[in-house]
Amino acid sequence: MLKEYRTLYQFGVNEIIIDKSRFIGYAKPVVSEEEAIGFIEEIKKKHKDATHNVPAYVLGQNNEIQRYSDDGEPSGTAGIPVLELIKKENLRNTVVVVTRYFGGVKLGTGGLVRAYTKGAKIALETSRIIIKRAYRLLHIKIDYTLLGKVQNEILQNKYLLKDIEYDDAVHFFVYIKWDEVDKFKKQATEWTNARCDITEKQEKYLTELDGKIII
Repeated sequence: MLKEYRTLYQFGVNEIIIDKSRFIGYAKPVVSEEEAIGFIEEIKKKHKDATHNVPAYVLGQNNEIQRYSDDGEPSGTAGIPVLELIKKENLRNTVVVVTRYFGGVKLGTGGLVRAYTKGAKIALETSRIIIKRAYRLLHIKIDYTLLGKVQNEILQNKYLLKDIEYDDAVHFFVYIKWDEVDKFKKQATEWTNARCDITEKQEKYLTELDGKIII
């Protein structure tokens, strides 16, 4: 399990005119190759009258799957630049399609590379890049006499408190960064003088946008 990875927050689209050619960039987070291919086909259908629909996508925690197509543009001038931008941004599970409507002015090899890179970039910016960070949900069971102290320590240490439940005891449910679980357990034991029961629950990737967690 990766400690964290970068991906896209949402579907995004933007466009730009470069030397009379219209470039429309589409980007979307995906979870499977089937979903990526389906998205590409959807854009191709939407713009079946376009000169080119250039796709690229990466999938897997280590980008095990990488695909692209120049869709009729000179080899290496379209699909690879789009793919390379995705990789440069260190994104996972991301698909991009850059649609081009030719405007009558040839851009040349270098111009095409820059144009498709720009088309992909504006799409990624519109989609917004997020961090998916690995957390473990911990259940901490304590006596009521420790409620105020433990709650205060959790908040003071800026841990992510998901919920509190009450029955014959107090139950805190706290999201802890994957690599800080042992540290938290030690702290909780110290806060309560070992009068707590800690149970590890599921692991989950939480979304971090602009430095803030979105639950």
